[in-house]
Amino acid sequence: MEYIVEKIGMSRTVSVPAIPVTLLKLIDTKVCEVTDGTAIVAYGSGKKMNKAIEGKQKKYSLEANFNRFATVTVANTEAGAIDLTPIAEAKVIKTSMITKGRGFAGVVKRWNFGGGPGSHGHRFHRTGGSIGNCEWPGRVMKGRKMAGQMGNVKITVKNEIVSYDAENGILAVKGSVPGANGGLGRIKVAR
Repeated sequence: MEYIVEKIGMSRTVSVPAIPVTLLKLIDTKVCEVTDGTAIVAYGSGKKMNKAIEGKQKKYSLEANFNRFATVTVANTEAGAIDLTPIAEAKVIKTSMITKGRGFAGVVKRWNFGGGPGSHGHRFHRTGGSIGNCEWPGRVMKGRKMAGQMGNVKITVKNEIVSYDAENGILAVKGSVPGANGGLGRIKVAR
């Protein structure tokens, strides 16, 4: 079963020794259509909606705050409120979120290259250096560690559930979860 969550931030438990936890809030979600275990769900993202989404909301007779749609696997058999019993019984979840984007990054930041000496006439400080080879194969091999776009990719991590507040819909999972605070992602109950 999949659920859409918002990352609140990190904290720790009061117990000794303290455990670092990430707080995830379950987004209020409505199931619109169910076919073979997968469903179209509507949820709110707090953003203004366009005419196409307004028409879709009229079709499913949803409230105005549900302005985004996604396809997820659910425990529901019919449309309505999403079933939260699998998350209450779960011990381990898989969390998928988009990491923080760092933009164009050099090899020192992106791949932890050492770089060259910082002074005394050197021109090799934080550059990638030579990537060429001799006559064969006469090209740059795929997968070469070079400067480029860093972050802004989907990462999935496995986390153990420390606590679940069903009234407020907040999960406390052990360890860190990728992505910025306030970012939306998905959690899946791990087998």
